Amino acid sequence: MKLFTDLKLKFEQPNWAKNPEFGLIDTILEQHPELLDIVKDEIIGNNKNVGFGRGDVPSVEQILRAAIYKELKNLSYRELDYHQEDSRICALFLKIDELHPYSFQMYQKYISRISSDSLNKLLIELNKIAIQEGFEDLSKIRQDSTVVESNIHYPTNNSLVWDCIKESHKLLEKLSIEVEGINYRNYLKSAKKTYYKINNVKGKGKKDKTQELFKNQLIIFTKTINNLSNAVKKKSSCSSFKTLKLFFEIESFIYICKKVYSQTERKEIKGESVPSSEKIFSIYELHTNIIVKGSREIKFGHKVDLSGGKSNLILLCRTLNGNVPDSKLYQSALEEIEENYNRIPISYSTDGGFASKDNMIFAKEKGVKNIVFNKIVGSLKNIVSSKSMETRLKKWRSGIEAVISNLKRGFDIRRVNWKGFAHFKAKVLWSVIAYNIRVMTGHMLAQFK
Repeated sequence: MKLFTDLKLKFEQPNWAKNPEFGLIDTILEQHPELLDIVKDEIIGNNKNVGFGRGDVPSVEQILRAAIYKELKNLSYRELDYHQEDSRICALFLKIDELHPYSFQMYQKYISRISSDSLNKLLIELNKIAIQEGFEDLSKIRQDSTVVESNIHYPTNNSLVWDCIKESHKLLEKLSIEVEGINYRNYLKSAKKTYYKINNVKGKGKKDKTQELFKNQLIIFTKTINNLSNAVKKKSSCSSFKTLKLFFEIESFIYICKKVYSQTERKEIKGESVPSSEKIFSIYELHTNIIVKGSREIKFGHKVDLSGGKSNLILLCRTLNGNVPDSKLYQSALEEIEENYNRIPISYSTDGGFASKDNMIFAKEKGVKNIVFNKIVGSLKNIVSSKSMETRLKKWRSGIEAVISNLKRGFDIRRVNWKGFAHFKAKVLWSVIAYNIRVMTGHMLAQFK
């Protein structure tokens, strides 16, 4: 219980006593410097000879500490910059000179390099420390999934076409500044008018009116795509890296425009039902999935699968690509828990969405004694030592919903505004790590009492 002893000594100092979460993670990082090795290579990157630390850039430890502080306080990078000078505990925790803090751009540059794979390893190592301290024993596991939204507006074919036309003109405007002889016709005004007309169609014959307006909008869209294609033909005459990068961006965007054109034409003109797998839901966040859970409202983002123990710690967090059924997540989750912690739980409880005969057989073969699904259909029956145990595990399983609510509300990840799928996954894991630090702090404070 060295962690307990060191933390008790640290809490004799007022700054740490008033901020127990930072006192706990500060003590953990001092006792376990190997945690820094998990993120070190990604932070340093190819700059092996660059001196990290005061005078150049923050040290690896300072970057990790800044990321944790940012998540625990739920700050933006600019707010983190302000806290360095305004907050004593921030300067103390980050180990910086209050008179010469680092810029928010510096922190963003290096924190954004840390991948979701490294963060997953960090989460597991912190959980192992919690297990060593007796906060968690992995005897019981409960699993559930939730949806975290991408930072996009509600997607309609009309809005997607309009977004494409807007972005096309922005790219052409940038290119015309860099390259001479880029001539294009501006269709923004007419496209905007049609966009609003489609949104405001009402009354009898709405379907026919909308179809006619979409035909006009797609003609404008075709002309816009042609503008982009004609501009790309000038690529051979350019030599600067900046301009070449812009040309490649336009080429990639032409592919996106054609895909949006196709799904709009198929749905709005031909009346086809376009499968979700063939759709784009945002031209800004291409990774976005459409998620439908039961009869609830449709959401646009990613399904996140979570498993927790009786300590309320989140032991496993996976951000999925696609609307994977819960029943397909059960076996892989159990395997990952065994691989990460070298233990198989005695009891495993989930809701009815995870139920299947194959899953029950798999868990039984793995050595799980009590296998409980909250709702089961047909001839499937829960495997439990007693009826009382089944009832208790069903009630206990519902607690994972409170954990999810606490995570999403407390760390504001109902919607992720970090760009790209890699950063989306990283943001979810940062929030889970911060949540677990808060839970560990609660257990530690309970021991003090």
